Amino acid sequence: MAKPIEFYFDFSSPYGYLASTQIDALGAKHKRDVAWHPFLLGAAFKVTGQTALVEQPLRGPYHLHDFARSARLLGVPFRLPENFPFFALAASRAFYWLGGDDRAKRLAKSVYHAAFGEGRDVTPVAVVAEFANAQGIEGLEQGIELPETKAKLRNVTDQAIAGGIFGSPFFIVDGEAFWGHDRLAQVDRWLATGGW
Repeated sequence: MAKPIEFYFDFSSPYGYLASTQIDALGAKHKRDVAWHPFLLGAAFKVTGQTALVEQPLRGPYHLHDFARSARLLGVPFRLPENFPFFALAASRAFYWLGGDDRAKRLAKSVYHAAFGEGRDVTPVAVVAEFANAQGIEGLEQGIELPETKAKLRNVTDQAIAGGIFGSPFFIVDGEAFWGHDRLAQVDRWLATGGW
């Protein structure tokens, strides 16, 4: 069986949000599962010396414009939350508390849509728990505080950085790395042709 597409993202990434609305359909087109992996982009920034795109001179205003333009191109709703950029620790831990399964993926999509489709603040634990409760998932507040939950997020983040992952979204397809939602066309062609 073919390896899954590995999808690395940070919940605070607008481009990660855009990719999250496309990647599963792309995987299905090529009969590939998609393994979602939230990680903490801030830890990668400490290694690369980068800051959030909107905090960078010249690049910041461009990206603020491009986020919305790219969303319009894809036909997905977009509204930047007032607290952007934000630290999405609760949502990231919740994903791994759920074991990264289909429930975790549904929760991730809910968080992403609320953050960038509706412009909501998704940083409070209570907000993430609200999304979980709507899906019949209880106990999130306690689950994200478990030592093993915290360790899982740390380990995924450390392994991602050790594997050369420095941005969101980031895709690994049969060992080939692609960075950015605008690389999905290349991912599509890579899967169709076997690479070049």
